[in-house]
Amino acid sequence: MIEGGQPIEIEAIPLREVAEALAKTRPFALTDPQTFIDALHGVGLVDRITAGAGAVLLEPEQPRHSYCLVLKGELRAERTEPDGSSVTVGAAHEGEGFGEVPMLLGKAPSPARVVAVQDSLLLRFSEDQFWTLLACCPEVRKVVLDNMSVRLQSYQVEALHREKLVSLGTLAAGLMHELHNPGSAAKRASSQLRENLMRLQELSLRSAAKPKTALQLECMHNLLMHAFGSCDNTPAMSTLEQSDAEEALSEWLQAAGVENAFTIGPALVAIGFNSNELECAKEAFVDNGFSDALNWLEALVSSVSLVCAIEESITRISELVMAVKKFAYDERSQAKELDVHDSLQSTLTILGHKLRLKQIAVDKRFAASPSTIQTRGSALSQVWTNLIDNALDASPAQGEIEISTWNEAGADEAKDPGWLAVSIADHGAGISPEALPHIFDAFFTTKPAGSGTGLGLEIVNRIVTQKFGGTIQVDSKPGSTRFVVRLPLRGPAASSENSTKAH
Repeated sequence: MIEGGQPIEIEAIPLREVAEALAKTRPFALTDPQTFIDALHGVGLVDRITAGAGAVLLEPEQPRHSYCLVLKGELRAERTEPDGSSVTVGAAHEGEGFGEVPMLLGKAPSPARVVAVQDSLLLRFSEDQFWTLLACCPEVRKVVLDNMSVRLQSYQVEALHREKLVSLGTLAAGLMHELHNPGSAAKRASSQLRENLMRLQELSLRSAAKPKTALQLECMHNLLMHAFGSCDNTPAMSTLEQSDAEEALSEWLQAAGVENAFTIGPALVAIGFNSNELECAKEAFVDNGFSDALNWLEALVSSVSLVCAIEESITRISELVMAVKKFAYDERSQAKELDVHDSLQSTLTILGHKLRLKQIAVDKRFAASPSTIQTRGSALSQVWTNLIDNALDASPAQGEIEISTWNEAGADEAKDPGWLAVSIADHGAGISPEALPHIFDAFFTTKPAGSGTGLGLEIVNRIVTQKFGGTIQVDSKPGSTRFVVRLPLRGPAASSENSTKAH
């Protein structure tokens, strides 16, 4: 038989014929060969597989439960990534076994390709034979269970690392979208401001050539004060109200002989000017002085508006940087108090581009007080990112997600300050009753192929329950899915004795 361009020979042989070789493997090293031969008399024939270097012993599309022992050589398990590259997920060297984890956990076989790194010889036990091994040989059972524990820990570390990469990808995508808009706005405003300053300089030089009366200076001073305070004090108007105000002021300016009246009018209305405030300038300036003064004021007003735009853009960028800092706080940092409301808001800020893309409204009902818990690092932000991102994916366009917080009393107020609860709900199609029991299982996903890793909720569950000593529950039906996370207010240390009392 040829696999992967290399020969593979499979022959069924009695277990007794390989007893000496089995005794050299780690699972059987502490058991006398005759003892385990007698104990395993019901095993019958096992497969002895001889594989050349490079041979593929198992393909992902042909998974089956089995337990193998490497008598000679080395095997490697590979997983194919979406980009076509292969990643090594495990290895079995001479004397080691593999394949026990899926059977012991009751899961499907690992979707990995098993390849011989060098010329190899191994024994393959069927699933029934594997259970016989565990039942009849205590020493073998202990080694197999120890191996499973080590591999499971390695899997959890890898799963956490992969999920962090997914979260960082979400973070990076959100950050790029969020930084692009204020950055572009600031760049455009800076370019326009340069042109405005040149025009303002020309008008200032023209105006400086003419002496000013005390009335003119007082009037211009008042107009300047209005212009410089306009960033935060401009009254909000509807589109119709603004259009009517712009037209009225432009016509008034034109009747007063002001040059560029229909360009100046909208700019002055935008920061709250009306004809009554400009009457002083009309009375104070005569001839062409009024037109020059208003054009100078418009250039100044426009420049102030551009400065406001730049300030707003930079403030927005600063808020994003702070949100990322809160999200990616060093995991090795000391324990600190974290305001859950701030953490949720930072996550919403980072995911803002997805909210706008689908026009999703967010109904925030932050009622928890106190809203702080003890934590270290960015794990909690990872929880909110996964849950809110899932809610966004499930929500229809122009839908709504609801985020609520509240406090729940502990069993003993003197010793247990209680719990902080966070609810994240969407109004999507819901989770089917068949899928609901499995949503916290690793690699289980209801998303289309290539759209989800199946790791998010498993990591969320592990962070909430193991890192914080909290609980997480989900209720779902068509049109409504709600995740409720409960975190102990006192922190993980105190929660261990109270977690069983939680909801």
